[in-house]
Amino acid sequence: MLLFRWAVMFLLLGSAVCFAFFIGTGDHRWRRRGLIILKWTVIAALAFFGVLVLERLA
Repeated sequence: MLLFRWAVMFLLLGSAVCFAFFIGTGDHRWRRRGLIILKWTVIAALAFFGVLVLERLA
């Protein structure tokens, strides 16, 4: 559990850094990378919470 929380935190931080680079440089590659990291972070979090819900139901 704790490992997952740290992983999500670092992924969100990485996404924020990519967006900061986008704002600083104006290069759209950083925006795209930030969105990709953010998308997969949300997907992983939803999967994790889905497993928690299924675990609770069983």
